Amino acid sequence: MLCPFCKSSSLSVVDTREAEGGETTRRRRSCEDCGRRFTTYERPEGIDLKVIKKSGETERFSREKIKRGLVKATWKRPVSMSDIEELINEVESLLRRRGAKEIKSWEIGNLVINRLRKLDPLSYLLFATVYRDFDSLADFREEIEKLEKSEK
Repeated sequence: MLCPFCKSSSLSVVDTREAEGGETTRRRRSCEDCGRRFTTYERPEGIDLKVIKKSGETERFSREKIKRGLVKATWKRPVSMSDIEELINEVESLLRRRGAKEIKSWEIGNLVINRLRKLDPLSYLLFATVYRDFDSLADFREEIEKLEKSEK
């Protein structure tokens, strides 16, 4: 690992703690060359999950891909990055417990979208427009009506 500031490889670990319910290790590091500190997070790579896309192609599971979609949907909404990380951690944890090696993309999408609906209904609607391929105003109306019914 290199220092993000000066690119030196002379680093020392100052502090180590469990994070995210014990599923992640947080390390506080210090660069011995420039003296700056930064934090790293370590997660097990053991998920080795393949995602089967609509087209039939498979690709590796990517937390970052989910995160990008959620960041776009929650932009200018009262949803913090820690809320997004917590949602992704919950989804990833659920997928690990399933023990399956392959999972369909729509299953991951459903896990994400159901949690996002509880977190922020408007962000959910923004995410759903892409995830569920809305192509008309009727699709929006129908989804808004479902949201309004579930809030009552």
